[in-house]
Amino acid sequence: MSNNLLKLLFLLTTAIFISAQKKNDFDQACERTSAIMAYKDLPKAIKTADSLYLAAHKPSEKVKSLMLSSELYHHGGDLKKAIYYSENAHSLIEQTDNTEWMSRVCRLLARQYRQVGLYERAKKYIIKGLQASRKISGFQESNEVEGLLNQEMAFYEMEAGNYMNAIQYVEFSLKNFEKINSQNEDRTEAASYQLLGDIYFKLNDYDVSENYYRKAEDLLRAGSCTLGLVYNGLGGIRVKQKNWKDAELYLKKAEKIADTSRSLKLKKAVYSNINDYYEGIGDNFKASLYAVKYVRAYDSIAARNQEFSVKSKEVSGKMSNNGQMNMAKNSAIIILFVSLVGLIIFFRTRQKRQLSKLRTIIRTQGNIANENRIPLLRQPLNSEFSNISVEEIDEKDSETDRKRNDSLMTSETEAKLLELLEEFEKGNLYNNKGMSLSFLAGELNTNTKYLSYVINQHKSADFKTYINRLRINYIVDKLINDEKYRQYKISILADECGFSSHSKFAAVFKAVTDFSPSAYIKHLDAENQSDKNVYFRENNKQ
Repeated sequence: MSNNLLKLLFLLTTAIFISAQKKNDFDQACERTSAIMAYKDLPKAIKTADSLYLAAHKPSEKVKSLMLSSELYHHGGDLKKAIYYSENAHSLIEQTDNTEWMSRVCRLLARQYRQVGLYERAKKYIIKGLQASRKISGFQESNEVEGLLNQEMAFYEMEAGNYMNAIQYVEFSLKNFEKINSQNEDRTEAASYQLLGDIYFKLNDYDVSENYYRKAEDLLRAGSCTLGLVYNGLGGIRVKQKNWKDAELYLKKAEKIADTSRSLKLKKAVYSNINDYYEGIGDNFKASLYAVKYVRAYDSIAARNQEFSVKSKEVSGKMSNNGQMNMAKNSAIIILFVSLVGLIIFFRTRQKRQLSKLRTIIRTQGNIANENRIPLLRQPLNSEFSNISVEEIDEKDSETDRKRNDSLMTSETEAKLLELLEEFEKGNLYNNKGMSLSFLAGELNTNTKYLSYVINQHKSADFKTYINRLRINYIVDKLINDEKYRQYKISILADECGFSSHSKFAAVFKAVTDFSPSAYIKHLDAENQSDKNVYFRENNKQ
């Protein structure tokens, strides 16, 4: 008989006769199932967890077995079932006064809802968990759970773009972890440092960002998902610094972990940075390959979240098949039903909002010409595509240079250059594939520093973002006003407005408009014919 089978029989025996054993034996069975069998035979681990639930007598033991099942499904990538078990555990723990396990269940639910994109629901559980954690009598347990919940709140604030708040919550979590002595302390502390590295990266403070990534790296074991995010962050910094040799080194390490990981978030982040790396060194073929990988990872996340929102009945049979019938079942089903109805309403509302946004873009452009100044189409601050550049155009100036230029350039020169840019926007020179800061400066008979300054000050964008918004505006204008463009292949549209690849154009089009090119064209065709003759002022040729 194999060792694995012996272990399984031992665990099943432990579950069946649990009533005659101590609580520590039950906990030990849960831990063994989680730590050993999940990685060797996940289906058997799930069956063992179900058996543990059957053998449990105390509410706390039932909660632990439900959380074990949730973690196992989570490990297997089935977040829908994972949340189902977590919600069952939450419904049970509410019938007790066990603040420690209430905190742990809330933290698990907060993490799972965050990973399916339901941030406000995640925040609700974070707040509830924090309130419970402060009532835990054990000093170490209280700080451990509170630290994890502060970490979750930092993720929430980061997703909302509140970086200073996110930093504050990460610092809270680190203070909590300093007070405890746990075998998981290094891993949880490393996750906080990695999160700080991400935040400072977004704030463009690369020295501080790298310092935190290094702290996380020192605490992590090889192959962990968090270490993959650390290597990806270090690679991203090197890409920004145009240190291509070191960037390749770190991104290869990150890719090795990402390719063997179940984490779509890690895959998406790594493929995005590798795409930027190949764009930076001018390898358009490989850049296109990773753009496709990135879009696939992004679409997989969207599909997983959508699947979670629309399927409501698949899991309910599992509990009955494995005998998990108890006094909490009815209330758990009610909670699940209400949750799923809420999710369906949420996604349908969001879909309607997106369609409304598209119609607004199409129907209101005719009124834009009457306004004095019109902003370019903007990429949302918290867009999933915030780490993607459309075309890598060398144009970086430091803040010091910009301030110095401000003092050297006369107001007349600035006004003249702004006037020339307005004329530039009315043409289509920005679609030139050779477009660069130096090229445009030559066309406008000025220098790159003056041009960069005026674009940053008056167009609220750096040079590459400015050019790429013009390109997207141009092609959207063509799609709206000329039906033949809707019949073109995406690769032709990409070439028309100066993009180097089909995949890059598709990714950025979605980043700017919230729709893929094909979805955008489909919605345009569905619009009333009276809405066709609209245009973007910036591309209006007079």
